[in-house]
Amino acid sequence: MSVIWGCPYLLIRIAVREVSPATLIFLRTAPAALVLLPIALHRKALTGILARWRWLLAFTAAELAIPWFFVGRAEIHLTSSVTGLLIASVPLVGAVLYRVLGFDHFDRRRILGLLVGFTGVAVLVGVDFSRAELGPVVEVLIPAVGYAIGPLIISRKLDDLPGIGVITASLAIASVAYSPYALTHLPSSVSPEVVASVIGLALVCTALAFVLFFELIIEVGPARSTVITYVNPAVAVVLGVLILGEPFTLGIALGFPLILLGSWLATGTAPEASSPLATEPAAA
Repeated sequence: MSVIWGCPYLLIRIAVREVSPATLIFLRTAPAALVLLPIALHRKALTGILARWRWLLAFTAAELAIPWFFVGRAEIHLTSSVTGLLIASVPLVGAVLYRVLGFDHFDRRRILGLLVGFTGVAVLVGVDFSRAELGPVVEVLIPAVGYAIGPLIISRKLDDLPGIGVITASLAIASVAYSPYALTHLPSSVSPEVVASVIGLALVCTALAFVLFFELIIEVGPARSTVITYVNPAVAVVLGVLILGEPFTLGIALGFPLILLGSWLATGTAPEASSPLATEPAAA
C-alpha cells in the first residue's frame, strides 16, 4: 500500500504534461469505477448507498473531486517529491480539525507534534520557494484539508456501509461530474508515457489500491493501517528523484523528517484519532 499510494504523485506529474487536471480525473475515476462495480455488486455493497446520498456527495467532494483537481493543477508547477511531502501534512491538518470539532483533545505530545510538523512544512516551503511561487503550494494544501475531512465523514456518517460500495459510488459520481468537461477536452494525441501513467492511476493506484486497503483494514484494523501514511511520502520522494530526476533539495532534506516526526507525534497516542485518518488519500 505504501508503494502504491506513493506512486500517484509521479504518475500525475507525468500525465498533466499533456492532459488537463479535470480530464485526468475522469480518465482515472471512470475506469476504476467500472472495475470495482462488479466487485461491489457481487458483495451487495451498494445496498443503502442512495439513502446517504448527501453525505456520499460530501465525501466525494472532499476526498476525490476537489483534491485530485488541485493536486493536478499544482503538479503542473511543483515536483512530485514536494507534492508528496506537502500531502504528508494530512495527519497534522486532521489533528487540528478533529480538535476544533470536538472529536479529540490535545495533550503535550500532540501539541509538540503539531509544532514540529508544521515547522517542517514551513521549512520545506520557505527554503525551496519564493513568495511568487506560493500559489501551487496553496493548491496542494487544499487537498490536505479535504483528505482530513473525507475520512471524518466516513467514520461519522458512512461507517456502517461497506467501504467498497462507498468508494465505487464515489468514483462513479466523480467521473460523471467531470465527464462533460473531459469528453470535450480530450487531447488530440498523448505519448506512451502518459497513457501508461493514466492506466496506472486508474487501475493500480485507485481500483486495486482501494480493494487492498479495505482488506488491510480488515486484517490489521484502521489504527495500525495508518502506518502507510508515514511511508507514502518517502516513496514519492525516491520515485521523483530516481525516475524524473527531480532535485533532492535542502528544503526536502530538512522538512521531510520534521513533517513525518510531527505527524507521528500528533496522531500516535489516541486510537480514535487514528481511525479517521486511516483512509489515506487515493493518489492525491
